[in-house]
Amino acid sequence: MVENTIRTTNTPDSFSPDQVVFTPDEAVPEALILRASTVVTRTLDGDAPVARVPWVNDADAQFVAEGEFMEADTPTASEVVVGTAKISQLLRVSREQWHTNPAGSLLSNSTTRAVTRKANEAFIAQPTGGPVSLTGIVNTTGIITGDPITTNLDPLADAVAQIENNHGNPGIIIANPLAWGTLRNLKTGGDANTSLLGAGTNDTDKRLLGVEVVTSAAVPEGQLIVVDPNAIASAVGPFEVFQSEHQYFEYDSIAIRATWRIGWAVQHADRIAVIDVGAEA
Repeated sequence: MVENTIRTTNTPDSFSPDQVVFTPDEAVPEALILRASTVVTRTLDGDAPVARVPWVNDADAQFVAEGEFMEADTPTASEVVVGTAKISQLLRVSREQWHTNPAGSLLSNSTTRAVTRKANEAFIAQPTGGPVSLTGIVNTTGIITGDPITTNLDPLADAVAQIENNHGNPGIIIANPLAWGTLRNLKTGGDANTSLLGAGTNDTDKRLLGVEVVTSAAVPEGQLIVVDPNAIASAVGPFEVFQSEHQYFEYDSIAIRATWRIGWAVQHADRIAVIDVGAEA
């Protein structure tokens, strides 16, 4: 017998489980909700519970002379309610296929990508009044609509300045890949061949006006979004993967189910800006 064989009998239970629970940061690190919002809770279960996030609208401070009476100020106490919804995918895989290396890992990776893609699409563009009580950030009432970017980055600079003027801190720009491509095609002048964004050798560290840029097909074509992550409160549960040999027992197949419960709510819509790229002014 080969003594160094890895088997279910000599490895921890999590290596041959019916259920595995991952933290979202390690299972779905590309999920935009983790990068463009502030996670306020990671304890979620069921459609009914919500996360209630208290916040305070600061009162104004005042100058006062030495020894003079100071008026009491009352900050406005408020809260944002974060509802959640569950994303899932269920696969039926033949036992032979599941245990064929590397088919198992490929299918697991495919499921992870599918859940991430759905989460990103919902976080960015989930329509109001849909099957779940969540609204994508581009459909949120009160966000800034910037002027189109056509020949220069002035509209982006204006949007960043407006967010900062609204007491926000732009922390990330999420751009549709085609919109990013259009930006990369902008030239320094009418007859110039030099890209306004540089030669393209630094694409691994995408930045605009000092703000990190992430590209995602979840953003509507021809748009980019400037976000202050502190303007969005979110709730994310654990990423769970379940495996069952009983569901499809008569087919000699294995059921693989992945689930992830998430939710978000915009607290400060005026700290999010949407800008069209390449559109005519």
